[in-house]
Amino acid sequence: LSHIERERHLFYKGIKVLSLFFIDEVAKYKQYDAAGQAFNGLYAGMFVEEYKQVIGNLQLATGDGDEYLKYLDGITAEETHAGYFSIDKRSHRIIDSKLGNKQERTSDDADAYDLIMKNKERLLDRREPVRFIFSHSALREGWDNPNVFQICTLKQSGSDVRKRQEVGRGLRLSVNQNGERMDTNLLGEDVHNINVLTVVANESYDSFAKGLQTELAEAVADRPRMVTIDLRPCSKHL
Repeated sequence: LSHIERERHLFYKGIKVLSLFFIDEVAKYKQYDAAGQAFNGLYAGMFVEEYKQVIGNLQLATGDGDEYLKYLDGITAEETHAGYFSIDKRSHRIIDSKLGNKQERTSDDADAYDLIMKNKERLLDRREPVRFIFSHSALREGWDNPNVFQICTLKQSGSDVRKRQEVGRGLRLSVNQNGERMDTNLLGEDVHNINVLTVVANESYDSFAKGLQTELAEAVADRPRMVTIDLRPCSKHL
């Protein structure tokens, strides 16, 4: 619901909204039968069910002719989510680092991996239906994207360093469909209303979030907001 609310607000500004889920085990997102055919795991199944319900309620509450609803009508629940996991380059198989025996599973997700990891411009295009990304090892891979507006942690993140890495995936300034950065030069003070990150996490994030907010507030407190004629260049002598 947080994604849909944010997406509807930014839709008319030409900004595509992405949500990132950190999960604890690949098998909870996707599994494979004996014939190698993929089927949804627990998290993917829950996502599809909840997504359909939220969109259905929105359609009932909104009249016909809404451009955002027309956009949603062109995207199915099944095609709007994708998984980003480690892929063995030779076998094109998902590697789940949670498996102690390093077992590999045949993957139909090589295309999704390429989309998320290598084709970031395409992922930012609203013509690409993927808007929800499930990740297990993205931190180690170093993935990021400027249009991540929601982060949901479905795993325990023990250290503050790991939490910083997770939150950092959503701290870049977003871009619109023209590739323009949504910064103060374009938005002015509205930059703070557009670039808002929502983190859905467990209670272990409580003290971390408060500490991070305090740290950021202190870091920018004395930062100059603009250059005025009262500021004069000076000579520097060694």
